[in-house]
Amino acid sequence: MPDKVVTRFAPSPTGYLHIGGARTALFNWLYARHMGGTMLLRIEDTDIERSSEAAVAAILDGLSWLELHWDGEPIFQSKRAARHREVAEQLLAAGGAYRCYASPEELNEMRALARAEGRPPRYDGRWRDRDPSEAPPGVKPVIRVKAPRDGETVIEDRVQGRVAFPNKDLDDFVILRSDGTPTYMLSVVVDDHDMDVTHVIRGDDHFTNSARQKILYDALGWRLPVMAHIPLIHGPDGAKLSKRHGALGIDAYRAMGYLPQAMRNYLVRLGWSKGDKEIMSTEEMIRWFDIDDVGKSPARIDFAKLENLNAHYMRMTDDDTLLKALLEALPHLPGGQAVQAKLTPARIAQLRMAMTGLKERAKTLVELLDGAAFIFAERPIKPDANARAILDEAARRNLGQLGAALAAAEPWSAETTESIVRRFAEQHGLKLGQAAQPLRAALTGRVTSPGIFDVLAVLGREESLSRIADQARS
Repeated sequence: MPDKVVTRFAPSPTGYLHIGGARTALFNWLYARHMGGTMLLRIEDTDIERSSEAAVAAILDGLSWLELHWDGEPIFQSKRAARHREVAEQLLAAGGAYRCYASPEELNEMRALARAEGRPPRYDGRWRDRDPSEAPPGVKPVIRVKAPRDGETVIEDRVQGRVAFPNKDLDDFVILRSDGTPTYMLSVVVDDHDMDVTHVIRGDDHFTNSARQKILYDALGWRLPVMAHIPLIHGPDGAKLSKRHGALGIDAYRAMGYLPQAMRNYLVRLGWSKGDKEIMSTEEMIRWFDIDDVGKSPARIDFAKLENLNAHYMRMTDDDTLLKALLEALPHLPGGQAVQAKLTPARIAQLRMAMTGLKERAKTLVELLDGAAFIFAERPIKPDANARAILDEAARRNLGQLGAALAAAEPWSAETTESIVRRFAEQHGLKLGQAAQPLRAALTGRVTSPGIFDVLAVLGREESLSRIADQARS
């Protein structure tokens, strides 16, 4: 086995990048980086009917968004079918496999008998030792591996420990179909061997596959990679994560406005920990991560915890970086494309100016964008129901006078406008909120927003005074 650690992430392109798959990719990536090795990406696209280019694109896009950059070019399993067939023929020639001519009807009878006897359905090995000369005419055979019938197949797993499978439960499985196409079992073993994969880190739903694949490794005389089967992610209720729990695809979390660094931090803590450390940089994850420290029990996803973690990352991100992240995320956020159409250099500058106040009130980029809605609103502002309730006759009258007072502000800034509004409230016997809330409703159409004096500064003198005048006249 090579000295250098080589891991691989091997998704099937039959849909989006599942959040569980994203965590598997992260663990592979972190362990490879921790050990100074490489992580390869293999697209297991042998299921031609269900695989799609769109799914491949979604997987590549999801990994890139999470900043989990694989080494080298993606490898497509379907392009290696000739190599897989070659190995099957080699195994056949060496006596480690055989041609099976059992018909579909015979296989159905085997399954029916097994069910009737309360056994799991297994191939009964009827062609294992028969002479091919007995083959029925016109039947294209499959190739099956000669699996051991006695004893047990043992996986020494880095996460789950020693796991033994009775060989009586592992039948002579198919490695080459009758049409000459290789099965998943064969393709994975050949590819991992040829790619010098040293560590297979994947979900524990693959455990039985690993036992069968070890049979192939043994039959071929190849060294089994180190196995590490990580527990699956469960929902908050402890049940296996499913659609009823909410978003499953990593693209959905991107659309909900989560930052990639927050997602990485959250995913790494699903099944692995470093003491009681909740928040860690990617550099710290690489330094600390070891596959031996992954727990055996399923991790439960906690959406509130993810949201709070994302809010922390947003607050800790400097304004320029967060603005860049928001602008890059716009095509993926609800309403983001409409905002893109309204972007001008002036509005981008306003967004940058508002960022400090916006990020203090938002847990996601979606909330951040919603908080920035006042920047993109067009006159006359249409106040929502709560804002309309504030803008009664007295409030509108005060707005007219306050607008006149603000027109004299020099320079136009949050500090100057705050001083004017405070003085106006004092002179008219109002509490600050009685002056500021109608002002907020007039400027944003809402009763909540970033600090009202920051809003005035961001909108600028002309736009602010125009919005105030619109509502004072209504």
